Amino acid sequence: MITATVFNHAGGAGKTSITRDVGFELARTGLRVLLIDLDPQANLTSWLGVHEARMEQTVQRMFDEQGLPEPLDVFGLHLIPSAVDLALVEATMLSIPGAQMYLRQELHHFTDRYDVVLIDSPPSVGQLAILGAAAADRLIVPIPTRQKGLNALPGLNKATSLYRRMRPDLRVALYIPTLYDSRRSHDREVLGILRQGLSPMCEPIPERAAVWLDSNMAGEPLGVYQPGSPVHQDMVRVTRDVAHALGLTLTVPA
Repeated sequence: MITATVFNHAGGAGKTSITRDVGFELARTGLRVLLIDLDPQANLTSWLGVHEARMEQTVQRMFDEQGLPEPLDVFGLHLIPSAVDLALVEATMLSIPGAQMYLRQELHHFTDRYDVVLIDSPPSVGQLAILGAAAADRLIVPIPTRQKGLNALPGLNKATSLYRRMRPDLRVALYIPTLYDSRRSHDREVLGILRQGLSPMCEPIPERAAVWLDSNMAGEPLGVYQPGSPVHQDMVRVTRDVAHALGLTLTVPA
């Protein structure tokens, strides 16, 4: 089992969409996939059609010394959902020695059940983000091909340096440029700068906002909501890149 956390401390980078749709595509190839939603906004949870998850269904259960909850079965993969009250866990963690390592420790009980775990980290550098990073074998980092993507880089580098103090072996498996529009010179320039400074990096995900939004509202992965569409094909390609970066073998091509 390999665990990857999809992380960017700045919001709007596309991390939740990548977690959902790459997870779905990996499951479609026959891999056993677990998704964990650590963001109190619970977008990953609702974008998979799960609404009003109870707190005992979230990672909060670990801090009551009950271990991880039994995951939910959605679209051929498994999900540990989030809820808005998960934000309260941040304060709880501060009072528990070693709390940031709880998720990593609990996931050891799941090693025979899953091939890959994808964690959707909150857009912050708070306790829940540290929990997700400490549990990860690798980080996957989406970065918008906009000025805000460049502006986020210093903070992103600081955060990853902090995480490596806890986990010296932790590294970024893949940078994923997002929201790319090749018609805009600004996007092309930013992509060039990102390619010069970051590695390994895959080809950018084009901006196709309408289909993303509609699939999110429907609570369905792109491969269910609009299979074979250009935006779905984008995610199939990115899934292959992520699988290669994580060393995953796809028995059925994505």
